[in-house]
Amino acid sequence: PVNFLQELPSYRSIARKRTNIPSRDKQSGTLLKPTDSYSSQLEEGIAENLNSQSIRKYALNISEKRRLRDIQETQMKYLSEWDQWKRYSSKSWKRFIEKAREMTTHLELWRDDIRSIGGKFGTGIQSYFSFLRFLVLLNLVIFLIIFMLVLLPILLTEYKITNSSFVLIPAKDIDIQCTVYPISSSGLIYFYSYIIDLLSGTGFLEETCLFYGHYTIDGVKFQNFTYDLPLAYLLSTIAYLALSLLWIVKRSVEGFKINLIRSEEHFQSYCNKIFAGWDFCITNQSMANLKHSSLRYELRADLEEERIRQKIAERTSEETIRIYSLRLFLNCIVLAVLAACFYAIYRATIFSQEHMKKEIDKMIFGENLLILYLPSIVITLANFITPVIFARIIHYEDYSPGFEIRLTILRCVFMRLATICVLVFTLGSKITSCDNYSCELCGYNQKLYPCWETQVGQEMYKLMIFDFIIILAVTLFVDFPRKLLVTYCSSWKLMQCWGQQEFAIPDNVLGIVYGQTICWIGAFFSPLLPAIATVKFIIIFYVKEMSLLHTCRPSPRQFRASNSNFFFLLVLLIGLCLAVIPLTISMAHIPSSKACGPFTNSNTTWEVVPKTVSTFPSTLQSLVHGITSEAFAVPFFMIICLVMFYFIALAGAHKRVVVQLREQLSLESRDKRYLIQKLTEAQRD
Repeated sequence: PVNFLQELPSYRSIARKRTNIPSRDKQSGTLLKPTDSYSSQLEEGIAENLNSQSIRKYALNISEKRRLRDIQETQMKYLSEWDQWKRYSSKSWKRFIEKAREMTTHLELWRDDIRSIGGKFGTGIQSYFSFLRFLVLLNLVIFLIIFMLVLLPILLTEYKITNSSFVLIPAKDIDIQCTVYPISSSGLIYFYSYIIDLLSGTGFLEETCLFYGHYTIDGVKFQNFTYDLPLAYLLSTIAYLALSLLWIVKRSVEGFKINLIRSEEHFQSYCNKIFAGWDFCITNQSMANLKHSSLRYELRADLEEERIRQKIAERTSEETIRIYSLRLFLNCIVLAVLAACFYAIYRATIFSQEHMKKEIDKMIFGENLLILYLPSIVITLANFITPVIFARIIHYEDYSPGFEIRLTILRCVFMRLATICVLVFTLGSKITSCDNYSCELCGYNQKLYPCWETQVGQEMYKLMIFDFIIILAVTLFVDFPRKLLVTYCSSWKLMQCWGQQEFAIPDNVLGIVYGQTICWIGAFFSPLLPAIATVKFIIIFYVKEMSLLHTCRPSPRQFRASNSNFFFLLVLLIGLCLAVIPLTISMAHIPSSKACGPFTNSNTTWEVVPKTVSTFPSTLQSLVHGITSEAFAVPFFMIICLVMFYFIALAGAHKRVVVQLREQLSLESRDKRYLIQKLTEAQRD
């Protein structure tokens, strides 16, 4: 038997690796462990951990688990009453947690709708709707943060719910010209003026709590304390940005781990889908059909990417040079398109800001609305045209379907988010520049922008509303008529070439990331914008679901949801980082308005923080100054680097262990094939 075991492939592989290590024992007994001893060691380990671990987690059959449970119950009899109570309470708590998790899965928003979409159209489109649900929850939480910190104290005081009053501190060392904030006079108002106000945020909406200028309050005085509203306003902005960052990073890490596991070996991915992809909890026939469809779409995506990889491996040197030269030329075209769009947005913003101060009665309704929405119209046109150009270009670059999706999204996200940055920085340049007189009096262009934060909030509000109108208009007046024409006029050659609408995942993802970036930037200037974004995304979910089910067809190019979930969040993280840049500049460098807002007594928004720290006790002030000093920052940075290097080394060690375990699994499979081959030969003899 020993000679027979020495013929196994695993033994030969280990023997070859140990030929250069003479000190190791090479006897067969040390290389191959009997199965009985292994199982006995496993049982001993399980018996030792029965008190702290659940039997359910061990890979044993039902009879073994029952026997171990009997052993566990026998051990319970010899424990004290206190230990027995702790054991029973721990089990009860675990059961409660499991039941609570089951209940939360049933309470999950749009759970059945998203699962149905995943079965009919694939996990890629399902991941888009899951991503949209995440943004709905994120904006709802952001609105609750702003409501609790800013709106609630004001509402309690305005409606006399609590015994509190507003605190108004008179401005000091500020010129009277800087505090002038002309409000539109209420006289004979045309009906269409209300429509313009509703669409642009001007007029009656400008004086509501929707915009920054409404919060011209220095504090709310309750019975026992004074609520510092400027500090709360600033902290709410920092809080929702930090929450968004942590939430996105948390979901990205989860998706990255799944993506990393699935991308290690493609054969393993196939085996997981074929042999371990079925959900045995499914008892409904319709849900079983949905699961079949979902698995079939994932296998199609895997096969398509495998075909592309094989095609890349078979390329010659001439073909490689040709394709890279073509890609370089096409990327130059992409850069030229982006530069043209940015310049058009810059000129449209300048033109709109120079002509928007005209009286309404001097221009007709359409002209006034066109002037107000000119930057939004140009941005929307650029967002419509560039994805079409990029989609045409990407077909000639010969990438895999998954990489085509990611590269198209990268180009479009740079286009969409950069357009917002161009708009904001153009507004910033107009706010901080004066044509015929000096800005030293107020620090900004007070003549054109007496409350510049409100006017920036109005621009973000217009972008949000116009984007929502365009999404509804395209769905109602383009997608549905196209479906009717393709269905009832299919004999026309034009309809055959046009075909049924395909659900373009990059365009739809970029649309909601674009809207979320507007929300992040505009929430500081328009505190109720997250609530508007929440309602907008809820309506978009149902509109897109109806459009998908009734007007769209599954994409012929499929891709995996594991890649898309992580990449969607990565694009969203890029949008968050770009949103932080203009917010930081506006809060730290541009002087705050002296005519409106909670920061009228501060030079900049961030100046509230040093003023608050100066009111702390001397000991706490020293602590805060020490934490924010370079003497603390440099050692802290070094410690963070050491911790990072430690985790990098730990990850490398774990990776080597995983490689060794995979080698052992491969050798075990070879041993099984060898033994089956020998057994077959013995039966033939």
